[in-house]
Amino acid sequence: MTSTTIHQRDRTVPNTEQERESAERDACPECGGRLVGDDEHAETTCAECGLVVEADAIDHGPEWRTFDAAERDSKSRVGAPTTKMMHDKGLSSSIGWQDRDAYGNSLGSRQREKMQRLRTWDERFRTRNSKERNLKQALGEIDRMASALGLPKNVRETASVIYRRALKEDLLPGRSIEGVATASLYAAARQTGVPRSLDEVASVSRIDGMEFKRTYRYIVRELGLEVKPADPVQYLNRFESEVDLGAETKRRAHELLSTAQKAGVTSGKSPIGLAAAALYAAALLEDEDLTQDAVSEISGVSTVTIRNRYHDLLAAADETQALPSNVSIDGATA
Repeated sequence: MTSTTIHQRDRTVPNTEQERESAERDACPECGGRLVGDDEHAETTCAECGLVVEADAIDHGPEWRTFDAAERDSKSRVGAPTTKMMHDKGLSSSIGWQDRDAYGNSLGSRQREKMQRLRTWDERFRTRNSKERNLKQALGEIDRMASALGLPKNVRETASVIYRRALKEDLLPGRSIEGVATASLYAAARQTGVPRSLDEVASVSRIDGMEFKRTYRYIVRELGLEVKPADPVQYLNRFESEVDLGAETKRRAHELLSTAQKAGVTSGKSPIGLAAAALYAAALLEDEDLTQDAVSEISGVSTVTIRNRYHDLLAAADETQALPSNVSIDGATA
């Protein structure tokens, strides 16, 4: 017998008492064979002699069956995921307001009074100090403004993280909760690629425009946020969804913006104004019925800005000759 064979045989022999006990549990008590679990019959049997070692095993899995991932997620009962949009990250309990018991029956007057007292104390325990009360108010304000602007959940989560950072670094003294919340939401929308204009955000905020802009610059500077200039294409995609234009017109609008960006025409100009001008210019080139007033109403940009910017876009793309014969370069119809 070679040394290699001896070493292999030695490794199979249990050395400690725990290893020996584990080997005995995994072996058949009759023949020492290998044990196999049978999930279908809830049994543990020996693969060599067929002895049923254990019957009626407990199934620790769910009592329901699923056939795809979506159905499995819908039936799962592990609770809601944590979220930065709640001051306690959604981990605390809450007492319902329905005043009904587990069977749906209405509570008596004494029980209703008791539940109301419990709700009051539960609310007090959830916000134990001034920072938590501050955070709760600010996150509610962020959620309200985001709903009014139609911003998705990822923007709200990002805004909540920005506000939490500002609160942690003690940037709020001397500034209103609403102001920092508004600035956080605007910065989050820019970072996540679904920007809204300053005027749009200011219209749903409870502070004036000057305070909003001043607080936004302060938050970005102190937190070192990387906020890139907004891309006009991001605004253009939103404007296109609000008007009934053909696919060729939309394609032409994107081409006008791309050409202008390569030529450096867009530098230093408002991205929302460029997007509105590109949409109007493309409609002119494709002979679509879209007026400057209609584009101005959709985008919130003045008709003067649209006229100036669409002239620059057409010149950069060398499309001035492609205008319809009854339309001049300033947008007037002959």
